[in-house]
Amino acid sequence: MDKDRVEGSGKQVKGSVKETVGEVTGDTKTEAEGKAEKAEGKVQNTYGGAKDSLRGE
Repeated sequence: MDKDRVEGSGKQVKGSVKETVGEVTGDTKTEAEGKAEKAEGKVQNTYGGAKDSLRGE
């Protein structure tokens, strides 16, 4: 498993938590940051998956 996949999954989790905290507290900035971090993690995870596919893992 590629390190990008691991890091991407971590960012997705962190982004989800941040987004939820923003929703609960009513802080739209934190919520938006969480959504952005979650999207960044998804892209990184996909990139890592593509690298794994090319290596045949």
